[in-house]
Amino acid sequence: MSVPFYVSPEQLMRDRADFARKGIAKGRSAIALQYADGILFVAENRSPALHKVAEIYDRMAFAAVGRYNEFENLRIAGVRLADMRGYSYDRRDVTGRALANAYAQTLGAIFSSGGEKPLEVEILVAEIGTSTAEDQIYRLTYDGSIADVRGYAVMGGPAEQVADYVGEHYQEGISLAGALRLAVDALGHDSNEVRELTPDQIEVAVLDRTRTQVRKFKRISEETLGRILSESSPDTTPSESSADKPEETDESAETAGGDTPVAPGDDDVPVAPPEEPGGDDRPL
Repeated sequence: MSVPFYVSPEQLMRDRADFARKGIAKGRSAIALQYADGILFVAENRSPALHKVAEIYDRMAFAAVGRYNEFENLRIAGVRLADMRGYSYDRRDVTGRALANAYAQTLGAIFSSGGEKPLEVEILVAEIGTSTAEDQIYRLTYDGSIADVRGYAVMGGPAEQVADYVGEHYQEGISLAGALRLAVDALGHDSNEVRELTPDQIEVAVLDRTRTQVRKFKRISEETLGRILSESSPDTTPSESSADKPEETDESAETAGGDTPVAPGDDDVPVAPPEEPGGDDRPL
């Protein structure tokens, strides 16, 4: 009778954590920044169809890095959970903290299970309030750990290096144009060689508390993004500018809540991200 191979629980968890971290580090970074009128999301993403930032509910948004098929399944589950709770009870009962707790339980259960590999994802759940002090940003890692962050959060790729740049230049009450310029510059400082990112290489969206609609999420188009970046200077001090009000674009029909389109059905299977020239199959 053969003796089963033994691995201590500590070593098993360490190996699973290393596996997840290496997978996430292969992707490209994403940033969430609090600005004067809401929360800004900027992610390096060269795909015009596979989004890393999306709407969850009226005042809530979702951002993720890592394996696209894995975090897309989490996003769809979050939309359905939020829509069901809002329909069964009240729209005000849908909160970012409840959704973050649900994600934490799912990620923690998968990570501690020996039957499947850990998810190679990190996600952000954000909810805006009536003021900056009431805004909430929750960062969740592959093992289900959850943290309530203030000001800004960076995940994916060389996150520490990007976060250091943001921390050196970030100021409370920053304008939208200044926050956008800071985020784009930070993503370009992810290596020893500084890069200049163009509007077609990044994905940008905001939760805007000044928006009169119930849904506070909106994407910023490439045209508007290019105009804001060309008009804004590297100075990130708070300013009043007409560029702080970007044009609105229609959100996808996957968003749920009220009279808005409902979440996609079970037959809407996420597709894998396309490979870039040169065989680069890094996660998003």
